[in-house]
Parts: sequence; C-alpha cells; structure tokens
Amino acid sequence: MDGSPVAARKGVERFYAQVLSWGACQPYATDAKSKGLFEREGIQCARLQVPLDYEKPDIGTITVGLLRRPAAEQQRKVGSLVVNPGGPGGSGMTHVANMQPDNPVGKRFDIVGFDPRGVGASQPRVQCLTDAERDAQRLRPKGESANQTEQENKFFVERCAERSGLDLLRNVGTRDVVRDVDVLRAALGEKKLSYLGYSYGTRIGTLYAEMFPRNVRAMVLDGAVEANADKVAASARQAQGFEESFQRFAGWCAQRDCPIGKDTNTAEQKFRQMIEPLKKAPLPVGDRKLSHSDANTAIIQAMYTDRLWETAFKGLQELRQNRGTTLLQLADQYLGRAQDGTYSRIQDAFVAIRCVDEPPIKDRATLESNRRRLLELLGNDTVPTDETALGPCAFWPAPHTSEPHPPNVRGLPQVLVVSTTGDPATPYQSGVDLAQALGARLLTYNGNQHTAFLAGIGCVDGVGTNYLVDLRLPETDSVC
Repeated sequence: MDGSPVAARKGVERFYAQVLSWGACQPYATDAKSKGLFEREGIQCARLQVPLDYEKPDIGTITVGLLRRPAAEQQRKVGSLVVNPGGPGGSGMTHVANMQPDNPVGKRFDIVGFDPRGVGASQPRVQCLTDAERDAQRLRPKGESANQTEQENKFFVERCAERSGLDLLRNVGTRDVVRDVDVLRAALGEKKLSYLGYSYGTRIGTLYAEMFPRNVRAMVLDGAVEANADKVAASARQAQGFEESFQRFAGWCAQRDCPIGKDTNTAEQKFRQMIEPLKKAPLPVGDRKLSHSDANTAIIQAMYTDRLWETAFKGLQELRQNRGTTLLQLADQYLGRAQDGTYSRIQDAFVAIRCVDEPPIKDRATLESNRRRLLELLGNDTVPTDETALGPCAFWPAPHTSEPHPPNVRGLPQVLVVSTTGDPATPYQSGVDLAQALGARLLTYNGNQHTAFLAGIGCVDGVGTNYLVDLRLPETDSVC
C-alpha cells in the first residue's frame, strides 16, 4: 500500500467519509476504572465505524471507541494527536482520560485516544475468561508440567472462540488496527497523521509508517517493540532487562531494612526463597489469596518504574510478616483487576492480538530448541519447565495475518524514537534498533522506567513537544 488516498480507500470510501459524533463519555465505560475516568471534565467520546474485514468490507462493521481531550489553546491548535498506550490490549481512551490536562502537548493538540478493535469500549470486544475463571487461574501453580500448561492454554482458546466469535478473532491483529488508524485520521479531518505510540503502540506506528508512509506528519515512538525481532533473542533481552531493573531495585532496597538483604548478588535468590512457600500455600488476604505467580507478577509490575519501588519494598516487608495486601494490589494492577473484582480484559486481548500478529509455534522440537537457546543467552537455569509447552497460539482457531520483517518505510518523513536506558519491558537497544530501521532521530533518556514522554521529564517533554508542534527535531541523536 503506497499511502495514497486511492490505495487506502478502495472499497471503503464510506468509512473514510464518515463524520464523528462527539458526546458524553460515561456511556462508554466498561469497568470500574473507566467509569471513574470517563466522568472527568473536558473530555468527549465517539465511535468510529470500520469494516470487520477490510478484504470484505460489505459483510459487516464494528466500532472503535474514541476519547478526545480538546486542545487548551483552540485558536493555536495544530491538529489532532492520536495516542496508543501499548499492550497489546491497552485502552487509549482511559490513557487519555487519565492524562494531566495541562500537559505541554495538550495545549496545541486535540489528544485522541482510541481503543483498538476488540479492546475496551470498542464493539464487539475480545472476551475469553470470566472474572471468576481469571481469579481461579491465578491461584493454580504455574509451570509444574508442560501437559498442565497445554490443557490450560486449550481451555483459554476454546473460551476465546466461544465468547468472542471467530470473525472477530480473525481480524483483531495490528494489520487491521493500522487500517483503522488511517480511517480515524480521515474522520478527524487530518490530511496527515500525528501519532504518539508507547510500547506495543510503537508496533502500530511502525506498521502504519510502512503501510501509509506518505500519510504521516509526525510520529513519536516511545519504548520500542522491534518489528523484526528474533522471538528468542527478544525474550532474552526482555528477561535481562527485568533482571537488571531488579538489581537496581535491590541496590536501592539495600539502603533500607531490606527483606531481600543487603547483598544485591543474592537478592533474587532471597526473593525466590521468600515466595517459594506460596506455591503450596497461597497467603490469605481478606477473602482472597496471594499466590506464587501473583507475588512474581507484583514485582514485575514494580519494575516498570522506580516510582513503584517504595510500594514493592512495603509489599516485601508485609510478606516477611505473612501479609500479602500490597503485593496482591500490585499484581491486580498488572492484570487489570479492579477493586470490585472485574477485569479489564487486557490479558484476553493481549493473547488474541499476538496470536494473529505472529506465526505460531506448533511443534515441540522448535520449543525445545528455543528453550536451549534461551538458556544459552541468559546463562542461568531460570527458564521455567513449561517453556516446552505449546502456547495458546498453537491452538488458535484463526490464521496469523502478519509476519515479522524489516520495515520498508520509503517516503516516511524523519520521526522521533524515545528509548530509556533502564526500561525493562522494552529494553534500550530495541529503541536504538528501531530508530536505525526507520531512519529516525533517537532520544535517549537515562532513567529507570518503561517509557518517558509526557511523564513530567522536562528534557524529554521539551524535545518531543517541539517536534510534534513545530516539526523541529534535534540535529543529532540526543540524550536527556
């Protein structure tokens, strides 16, 4: 696709010509979190109609949920900035609703968050496990046998097919999300797209840049997911990223009465020892329990930003006293569980999107080969035994619609990639590689967190805002 209006609109002209009807956001709420956020002042919501299947646009339509925070300085407005927070499966609507109204970009742009097809307020949405099934899954021991893991994966896929429908599952991938974004661009009245993507949102941005390079005005990609990543190497890089973040946390913790000790070299081992009893005896927390996997998930969540280190420290102190309240709250935050017991469905969408975005591995020989290679790359024995189990994508009832490949972005203007040195989830080198692949300018932030733009870091916000507003990039790659 060359990015021209004719190539983009063939057979789907009516979707490009639609007029959005903006109104109150409360009717778009799907869970406790969005219900609270969508009552805030100064936001508007709408639905974008798109084809369920772009190859057969006449067989049915679906809708994409939108939330807009109008520019504070309407007389000086540049246009609309489309935002995706990542995931896959994250809600752009709740992300924009939760943004500070006085953020520097919000003065000059209408900021528009969208829930990708199948996600959040978009209809229909991916649904696999019920809230009760998700709670029960968290309490089951993980990785005890490949057979057990495969049975759970089959159950999950069967529920996805039953509750979401095969038509949605076939068409929920990034390829089709990108087509939706181009329809959104036109519906917003923009000749060219201004886009901000975090984490998985960088994959959306990269594929958009490939499919519609001449439709791009400006693009900030923060926390890069590589388009052509070797899956084993990418897994190893991410595992190393979290391990390094944990080491930095352990060093910080060592300056206090740290439950995992004063020696950063043994901190991970002591943490494993602390949570080992939870495998056989999850810790009661009110009418719930903290499982071994929840404790692991809690610490992973805390590694996303050093602003959560204090919370993790408190959780470990509690665990030393046989209490699990704070760690359970951190795990809930990661898994999208609200206080009323409802889940955001981000975990369901995460799997569904990934299963149609990448070729599945369906044979155990490849799994075993990947496991051995992962052990070699990591240089330790922490790879779980269930790495030899077929994942949910091996049983997925729909074909994949994308293949990993180097992006071909001829005609793309120079864009901005932001990468953080201490980012565990999308390690720094991934940003370096993406910037090189796109011919982009690289902004390095020295910090301990996942993504950095519009997080109140003056240097990063200044560079990104100058670019988005005035299309002024630093003359060379730069560091904050």
